[in-house]
Amino acid sequence: MRHLLSTFVGRIVRAAARLRGGGSALPGLVVERFDPQYLPRLMAQLPFGVVAISGTNGKTTTTKMVVELLSAQGLKVFTNKTGSNFARGIVAAALGEVNWKGELKADIAVLELDEAHAMHVIDRVRPRHTLLLNVLRDQLDRFGELDYTASLLKKLADATQDTVVVNCEDPLLHEIGVQLSAAGRVRVLEFGLSESLRELFPNDQELYGAATETAVKAGHKQPDVMLTAVGEQRAKYLIDGAEFETTLRLEGLYNLFNAAAAMTLVRAILAHNATPVASDKLLHDLAEIRPAFGRGEQLELDGEKLELVLVKNPAGFRLGLASFAPENVAVMIAINDQYADGRDMSWLWDVDFSTLQAGGVDTVSGVRAWDMTLRLQHDEVAVGQTIEDLRTAVASFRERTAGVPRRIYCSYTAMLEIRKYLAELTDVEDVW
Repeated sequence: MRHLLSTFVGRIVRAAARLRGGGSALPGLVVERFDPQYLPRLMAQLPFGVVAISGTNGKTTTTKMVVELLSAQGLKVFTNKTGSNFARGIVAAALGEVNWKGELKADIAVLELDEAHAMHVIDRVRPRHTLLLNVLRDQLDRFGELDYTASLLKKLADATQDTVVVNCEDPLLHEIGVQLSAAGRVRVLEFGLSESLRELFPNDQELYGAATETAVKAGHKQPDVMLTAVGEQRAKYLIDGAEFETTLRLEGLYNLFNAAAAMTLVRAILAHNATPVASDKLLHDLAEIRPAFGRGEQLELDGEKLELVLVKNPAGFRLGLASFAPENVAVMIAINDQYADGRDMSWLWDVDFSTLQAGGVDTVSGVRAWDMTLRLQHDEVAVGQTIEDLRTAVASFRERTAGVPRRIYCSYTAMLEIRKYLAELTDVEDVW
């Protein structure tokens, strides 16, 4: 009876929030406070269990890849597709999928989890499979040092029942994999890079001056999936000793590596359930996946392409700048400092913006617009205008750059607000 009542209350709050244009996590927050056991009861309904995806960068896009690859195999997948990766965000997403009886008609859940808030989920729901992507300096006001973030991910791995997939190029995650393998309680798989690509995808230590070297120790096992070559929306992967090449609709170098992580996880899930998939089929399905919202997402505005690129830490901004050609495109940068963005914006000084010197930045906006403008000035990047209010800034950016392709680099909450405004002007996917 409590489950039915919780579902009713949550769906009513969800409907009201949508009418008012409210936040996607609000219904989940209400239900979580009213019924803390609502989430574990929902997840217990799933025959293939729960999959957790966490790490500093790439969670949303990698989750989307895993969901679509599993769906292509005929599984019905539940996920928190808004990227709201706290427990309340997962509950809010579920309220959009359940019927009035509180039944979640899915085979498996693939959940993006915030590194810290994952602890609140695994207290109630133990994942069957977990993917750990990377450990990078991010939101220092929340996470502090890297070792602390790694310790949180280790707790998530320890709560996993069957398989843990780790990035073997990240020393901290590699060590977690070694410890788990030694304990022998779960299966450990890895994804990685060929030697020739390691400078393109530095781990955190390498970003801050350490020599580039593999995290894979001598005699350690071969990664389950290895990225071996990259091109413009093309990549090669080594799987089971055979190399496969594919085109990708995903934008950005980082998504080529995230795809290796996604394929490793999907192969593990399907193998666990005795439904392995041929590698060529997996690559064919991967080639059809489009970017997650705001992660290299391509929209059309006034007949020209507009790209939204989420940036939230030095590594992500660095790879974002490296992944998209700066020529012949008008650039806007929007930086907020709300809780979901991280309050400490000092990380902007760890990003090299010199690639923007030639074309400059037309518009800078957001709560921390003047901080961003100052940072660009130090790298001798010209700024056309600085407007704190996002709606006003986007409107002006649109007017000033008519007839030119556009790109907006934005922090998380700025991206949500910009998408809401753009939805009034052009077709934008509804991710509620």
